[in-house]
Amino acid sequence: MFGVVTVIFFLFNVLPGDPAQMMLGQNEDSAQLAIVKQKYGFDKPISTQYFYYLNDLSLLSFHSNSSNDYTYLRPGKYTSTKLVSIGNTTTVLKFPYLRESFTKQGKKVSQVIGETLPNTFVLAVSAIMIAIFIGIIFGIVSALFKDRWLDKLIQVVSTIGMSVPSFFSAILFAWFFGFVLHKYTHLEMTGSLYELDDFGEAMHIQWKNLILPAVVLGIRPLAVVIQLMRNSLLEVFNQDYIRTARAKGLSEFQIIKRHAVKNALNPVVTAISGWFASMLAGAVFVEYIFGWNGLGKEIVNALNTLDLPVIMGAVLIIALVFIIINIFVDIIYVWLDPKVKLQ
Repeated sequence: MFGVVTVIFFLFNVLPGDPAQMMLGQNEDSAQLAIVKQKYGFDKPISTQYFYYLNDLSLLSFHSNSSNDYTYLRPGKYTSTKLVSIGNTTTVLKFPYLRESFTKQGKKVSQVIGETLPNTFVLAVSAIMIAIFIGIIFGIVSALFKDRWLDKLIQVVSTIGMSVPSFFSAILFAWFFGFVLHKYTHLEMTGSLYELDDFGEAMHIQWKNLILPAVVLGIRPLAVVIQLMRNSLLEVFNQDYIRTARAKGLSEFQIIKRHAVKNALNPVVTAISGWFASMLAGAVFVEYIFGWNGLGKEIVNALNTLDLPVIMGAVLIIALVFIIINIFVDIIYVWLDPKVKLQ
């Protein structure tokens, strides 16, 4: 995370343009620019701004008691618990501070992410569930009918699914199922998880709006899971313990259920972990095309308006999720393969 923070900070802070001017827009003047630069620390050298950013993200941070300093604990900046004050410096315990949006009238980045990340999480989980269940089933079928017409058909379909870009699939599915076949599917071309009712008074969950973006987002990992499950299962079928199980008279269903599937899941779990984390970033185009109000769509809007704090905060959250998922996968390995030990 330290490496990601460092790269993200310097990547977006060496871009041409003045962040203070981005915040003020057309209403800038020299006096306002000076105030904004002092308030957000933009008048400091880049190295000092970097340490300010680390201080904002740190759970344990140090703050000046002077109101002219960027690190001053001005009211409403964030909720914190003061630990100790030494001279002009106060040490506090707080949640990471991702700063404020440039374009949303001082709205905190954490609020922006908190409003959009749950929608993206629902979309990503739905997509990966589709990929897991259908992919494992199709992978098993493909392995059982190796080199037959059904196996070849599944391989062709999965290869096409893996090679088609998500944004193209999104446009195609939205047009075909949301427009051409709308009277049969009753699905919309665009729509989010929560929508206003016809009177504009209350928000309601529209689960049908989840179907198309979840299917589109799950196509590519589905193809990968099918390929990995097939190849891994074929390798397991050649092991001695599978031949022993067959010699003992176990049915093919019992062999697959009790022995083969569990031992073939290791590469599948590895792929799923990487795909799930990447879905949070890969959902950008899918969310934008379907009008899904998630983190991906928010990133596109932030890029269009150069809202750097939102972009940086979103990337950091995605990186954190990726790390957590990989730690979780390491733990799952122990359950799948007793030979693997947590060190």
